[in-house]
Amino acid sequence: MKIRVKLIRSTISSLPKQRATVRSLGLRKIGSVREHEKSPAILGMIKSVSHLVSVEEIK
Repeated sequence: MKIRVKLIRSTISSLPKQRATVRSLGLRKIGSVREHEKSPAILGMIKSVSHLVSVEEIK
């Protein structure tokens, strides 16, 4: 199962740790999209920056 992650808010006012998490998810600019395998590590990263990204499952 894969998930699609999209950056919908800027990381300017977020904490450095959250910025690093967004970068490690492969997201750079607002509107950028990446697909990841659904794993506990990826889901934990998404949970920590859930206010900055949108997530949808790919079937």
